[in-house]
This record gives sequence, structure tokens and C-alpha cells, in this order.
Amino acid sequence: MSWRAEAKRRAAAKAVEHVESGMVLGLGSGSTAAEGVRVLGEKLRAGELTDVKGVPTSYQAIQEAVRARIPLTTLDEFPELDLGFDGADQLDRGLNAIKGGGGALLREKIVASCCRQYILVADESKLTDRLGEDQPVTLEVHPIAVTPVLRKLEAMGAEAEVRQAVGKLGPVVTDNGNNLVDACFGYIEDPRALNRRLHSVQGLLETGLFIGYADLAYIGTEDSVYRLDK
Repeated sequence: MSWRAEAKRRAAAKAVEHVESGMVLGLGSGSTAAEGVRVLGEKLRAGELTDVKGVPTSYQAIQEAVRARIPLTTLDEFPELDLGFDGADQLDRGLNAIKGGGGALLREKIVASCCRQYILVADESKLTDRLGEDQPVTLEVHPIAVTPVLRKLEAMGAEAEVRQAVGKLGPVVTDNGNNLVDACFGYIEDPRALNRRLHSVQGLLETGLFIGYADLAYIGTEDSVYRLDK
């Protein structure tokens, strides 16, 4: 196993230490969050935790939770969640993050907004001093608006393209039936201001800029894990 895989598991395991019996959780998507789901499942099977339910953020998260035997529920039943954990494509020391590499950003952000406590987990390669360095901002876009959105992004100075599927022809289609656009802005001086500006573009449904959501983060290294607080 690579050091990054080990680092992800260590970081995810630390996040799961915050889970208590009876909690309803937001379950993130992607490889790092999946490690947390597996650890959580192990604790449930061992009897270390009981009566824990999860709200998944994607079909992938559903599959991981089913394999881990974690009971699932919805935001209709539990509109306020005790805790959520998820990975990040990039995060800064202020706990602002870019997410969306796995294409689940819209549901991930909805779930994050419902969590009393939200924890990011990542290996140290994802940590940066400034968001946007060698990292595009993923955007979920309604299919009818793709071309107008691309033109507006280019007018904002971004290099933007529709994400293409691997293993099938055509663009990626999200769990919500929308398309993904990856927009490269370079260093982002003011992530909050950019997020507001992007939300003003009609047809752009959500951004991968997670600003102010996380309460803390666990960062895995080659041989340890450390915590970052807001």
C-alpha cells in the first residue's frame, strides 16, 4: 500500500473517532471518505458503536456504506446531521477547500451544510497555502447552459472545459443528471468572492469551492496524522 493510501486511512480513522453511538452522519464520497466509511463499519460490527445512520452524498457513497453495513437514511428524515466527514481535492490552512474531483460536489455541499460538525480528511499532498494552484474548480452545470457558462467563465479569465467520461463516450453526467465543468483560475486571491461571482452565473448550479464549511481537518503524513482547527 502506498504512503498516500496509508495516510488517507489514518486521517479518516481520526475523523471516525468523533462518532458516537446514536449519531446520524453525512458520508462523503471519494477514496478518502470511503476509508472512513470502512473504519466506521468495522466499529459497528465490533460493537464499539451502535445505532449509527448515514446520509450518503453519492451513489458511490451508497455502495461503500452498503458494503460496510451502515444503515442509510435521508435528509428528509434527518435534516440536521450530527457530524459529517469527507475528503478534499485541495485545502488551505483556513480549512477552505476545493472539492468535486469525484463529481459529487452538489450533494456533498448540501450534506455539509446540514452538519453540526464537518470534518475534512486528506493526505498532506492536498494541503496548500493558496487554493487554485494546479487545481481546477469543478462546477456542476445544467446541460442546457453548458455553452453559455463556458463563455462566461472564459470572460472571467478561466480556462474551462467540460469533463469527459472515461469508459463511455461523451461528457460526465452527475448523479443529478447534470454536466461538470473544470475551470482553472490559477491562484485564487479571494475564494469567497469567486464563489459569489460564480453563483451569479445562470445555469451554474453549484461550485466546488467549500468555503467556511469545515470545523477541523485531519491531515495524514507518511508516518503520522495531525489536526488543523479553524
